[in-house]
Amino acid sequence: MPASKSNTVKRTLDLKNLPPLTDAQKARLAAVAAMPDEQIDYTDAPHLPDAVWAKAGDLPGAKQQITLRIDADVLDFFKHTGRRYQTRINAVLRAYVDAHKAHTQAK
Repeated sequence: MPASKSNTVKRTLDLKNLPPLTDAQKARLAAVAAMPDEQIDYTDAPHLPDAVWAKAGDLPGAKQQITLRIDADVLDFFKHTGRRYQTRINAVLRAYVDAHKAHTQAK
């Protein structure tokens, strides 16, 4: 059986070695930086509760396999983040649970 050729192109971005910004990108960033906060349109930004999302990287050990129905666009978002996307979904859910536990315990 012949080897299957994939049309998938994988690219990675080295966050420690970013490509240089173009002059147009620099100008756009400067224009946004000079803009007062009241003029910036945040309508397309998702609402984030007062959760500490930085904790999303802390993962507990034991896992339980389940079947879960997730909106297609949400699943696509996580799949496009690369391998181990299920672990990242779990990390986001963990951060949400931890934030809400802290909120309910504070009351």
